[in-house]
Amino acid sequence: MQIVVANVVPCVFGAITGLMLGVNEIAYLALAGPIGILGGYFAGLEHRSAPEGAARGAICGLQFGAFILVADALSGMDREAQLPEPAILLVVLTTFFGAVLGFLGGLTRERRMRGAAPVPPA
Repeated sequence: MQIVVANVVPCVFGAITGLMLGVNEIAYLALAGPIGILGGYFAGLEHRSAPEGAARGAICGLQFGAFILVADALSGMDREAQLPEPAILLVVLTTFFGAVLGFLGGLTRERRMRGAAPVPPA
C-alpha cells in the first residue's frame, strides 16, 4: 500500500493534470495549484521528520511534474495553459515545491509527536 500511495498516486495525478493541460486551463491550474499543494503537504505528514518528508515530497514532485509532461506529450492536444520554457523546468519546479511542502508536512508531524509525548510519572 505504501508503494501505491508514494508512487502510483503522484504519477496518476500528474497524468490527469497533464491531460487537463490540453482540456481546460482552470482545471489544470486547480489540479497543479491548490490540490497539488495539499497533496505535497499531506504526503509529508506521513513521515516522522521534516527531512523524511522533504525526500518524499521531492520524489513525488518529480513524478508529478514528469507525468504532467508525459501526458501532455502523449495527448497531442494544444495546451490551454502556459508552461515554463523549456517545459522541463516544470519538473524542476514541482520537485522543489514538493520537497518544501513535504518538509513542512514532516515538520508538522515531528512537532505533533514531540508535543504528544507521554509525561513520565513523578
